[in-house]
Amino acid sequence: MKDVQMDIIWRERKRNIFGMPLSFTVYSLTEERLFIETGLFNSVENEVRLYRILDVQLRRSFMQKIFGIGTIAISSSDKSLGDFVLKNVKKPKVVKELISKNVEIQRELKRVVNREIISGNDVSVDIDGDGIPD
Repeated sequence: MKDVQMDIIWRERKRNIFGMPLSFTVYSLTEERLFIETGLFNSVENEVRLYRILDVQLRRSFMQKIFGIGTIAISSSDKSLGDFVLKNVKKPKVVKELISKNVEIQRELKRVVNREIISGNDVSVDIDGDGIPD
């Protein structure tokens, strides 16, 4: 990621339980992607395109609240990364809102629609009207 010029909106190291950035995990956010880089000698960089993020959740334990950090759980449709967490980030409410806002922007730009199916006991619901239960 350091070789390519990207406009990074947010970048931070994973922190320990006391809020200190003593980790070899770095989270980065651009307008289109979220990166997770781990490792010192052998590093792995994962990325998820923001339009693939389905849900963003903030989790904070008592200790995390004391030290001003939190964990952001992300549910995505990305095949390789799937669901993942950004653990022990500083100002977690701000970061969660930043991610959510940019996810919505990218979903609108890419015209991605997420269908949520809500049904009771009837398993033979025909959502698209083609005569075949979905």
